[in-house]
Amino acid sequence: MALTPKTRQELKARAHHLKPVVLLGQHGLTDAVLKEVEAALLAHELIKVKYATLDREARQQTFLAICSKLKADCVQTIGNIAVIFRKNEE
Repeated sequence: MALTPKTRQELKARAHHLKPVVLLGQHGLTDAVLKEVEAALLAHELIKVKYATLDREARQQTFLAICSKLKADCVQTIGNIAVIFRKNEE
């Protein structure tokens, strides 16, 4: 699902005060991390994910992989934090 610019702006505003709920460490994107992100998206719809690596390209690829595997949208990335959104159907 592609986000409209207006929706993206509203989601950025909603995410501004949020703290990262999932932290990726030295092992990167594992099945356990994907399960955590999945659970957080089910609970909140809009979350922040933090990846503590210095490699910018690896960070971007990891955030895109999370979104594609979980059918979510990356609202924005700032430094090592990504804002991820997935609408709950319920």
